Amino acid sequence: MRILIAEDDLTSRALLTAVLRKFGHEVVESTNGSEAWEVFQKNDSPRLVILDWMMPVMDGLEVLRRIRGLTTDQPPYVLLLTTKNEKDDIIAGLEAGADDYLSKPFHPGELRARVEVGCRMLEMREKVAAQMLELRLAVEHIRSLQGILPICMYCKKIRDD
Repeated sequence: MRILIAEDDLTSRALLTAVLRKFGHEVVESTNGSEAWEVFQKNDSPRLVILDWMMPVMDGLEVLRRIRGLTTDQPPYVLLLTTKNEKDDIIAGLEAGADDYLSKPFHPGELRARVEVGCRMLEMREKVAAQMLELRLAVEHIRSLQGILPICMYCKKIRDD
C-alpha cells in the first residue's frame, strides 16, 4: 500500500517512514501540509494518508478539510497522528473528517494495526464501488431491454398485439 505521510519533524517522519516500510508499505513523504496537498492532487496519489496536525504552511486539519471537500468515488483513508491528545482535540480531528486518530508518541504495533484497518476499509470501499458500477450497468441494460420489448405497463407482461 502506498501511504502519504505529512510530518514536519524530521525525526518523527524518519521513524514513521521506517516503521511503515518495515511492514511492507511504500511511503511518500511531505514536510508540510502544502506539500501533502500537492501530492494528494496528483492522479496517482496514495489512498492512505497519515497527517500531523501541527505543521507549517498548512496544518493537518486544513489539508483534511480540503481532501474531504473533493468529490471522488474513491476517498482516501486519513489517519491523524499528533501530539494533541485531549478529548476535545480528538473530537475536532474526527469531526474535521479523519477516519482515525492516533496520539504521539505512537507504539509501532498500534500504528501497524490502525494502518491495516485503513487498508481493509479501502479494500471494502473498492469492492462496494465495483458492485455499484456493476449494478448501474445492469440497470442501464434492463432499461435498454425495456425499450425494445413491448411490455404492458399494468401487468408487466410482454404484449403480443
